[in-house]
Amino acid sequence: MTQTFPPPLDDASRAHTERMAAHLRAAIAQAGGWLSFEHWMADVLYAPGLGYYAAGSVKLAEPAGGAHTPGDFVTAPELTPLFGQVLAAQAAQVLRRTGTRDVLEFGAGTGALAEQVMAALDADGLDARYHIVEISADLRARQQARLAAYAGRVTWLDRLPDAFEGCVLANEVLDAMPVQVFRWDESGTLLERGVVVTPEDGFAWSDRPAPPRLAQVMAERMPPLEGYVSEVNLQGEAWVRGMGQWLKRGVALLIDYGFPRHEYYHPQRAAGTLMCHLRHHSHADPFLMPGLQDITAHVDFTAMADAALAGGLDVLGYLAQARFLMNAGLMELVNRVDAADSATYARVIAPVQKLLSEAEMGELFKVLAVGREVDPPLIGFQRGDRRALL
Repeated sequence: MTQTFPPPLDDASRAHTERMAAHLRAAIAQAGGWLSFEHWMADVLYAPGLGYYAAGSVKLAEPAGGAHTPGDFVTAPELTPLFGQVLAAQAAQVLRRTGTRDVLEFGAGTGALAEQVMAALDADGLDARYHIVEISADLRARQQARLAAYAGRVTWLDRLPDAFEGCVLANEVLDAMPVQVFRWDESGTLLERGVVVTPEDGFAWSDRPAPPRLAQVMAERMPPLEGYVSEVNLQGEAWVRGMGQWLKRGVALLIDYGFPRHEYYHPQRAAGTLMCHLRHHSHADPFLMPGLQDITAHVDFTAMADAALAGGLDVLGYLAQARFLMNAGLMELVNRVDAADSATYARVIAPVQKLLSEAEMGELFKVLAVGREVDPPLIGFQRGDRRALL
């Protein structure tokens, strides 16, 4: 059955996106008629009570997600509990090597990953404590309901810890951080892309000369290419660099879709990586239905590794998600399923194939491990490490 796109809106959704649009028009007016895309993205995702992650709407599909499942996208923990069980195996190694029992997750979504990791660590004999940093009140409430069985062992934090020792998990966190968008013009000048209000009260791109810091950063990362459009995630880099202040001992696993820099700013990737997600449709219009759709950008993993080093952390591993999952024991878990039970085996293997396939999540998603006072090798990076390509 073919779905209509853009999807029809119910009255509540239509009213919400109209309120968000009015908020954005006021923000653009207050900024003098031009708002940087970085600020636009921050508002449409995180404006209190209005932004995509700050308002109460269904964002992530449940584990049996499909084309008609509520939500806008499906993450790996919603696909299969095996994802969290494999991450738990890596977390267990980190906890044992550091002599700690704390796991810290950023942006825990529905709470599926936390539930999977806690159950697996319990089964492994590790009485872990789980901490969640979640900015969405809606998602925090869903997490608290889902993790009620672990009451007393799961805590929610309103800000970064002053000091932390243990294992940090950040699955699809960096891609949702606001990015700056730029374009090189015909003279080799770097322009920053922003948003203006159209005469019809819609929104459109508008370019201005890039501020000095952005111009300097991009001059160091790629040569001018006429008409080339892309993004840079300086907020994400600052976040990773800042880990060096509070991650005293342990490992952070950063899992996201992206590339090393030479692929990210490849001449053929001339339209950038911005992607929007709306009711299981992926598209490239960030001005559509503000407040109702997710907006993401792929991750420059070279930049994130450099930021970790600048923060005093070690880069402990970098590879494709498929290799990480297999290194850390995914196939051993699959092999425990009775292949003679064809229906059960099919339900298990289908999402695993999506996690591992080069055409799906296996190659596009990467895992970057950074940390302090933990000696490699980590089990997830023992074969196929690609740090030399960063």
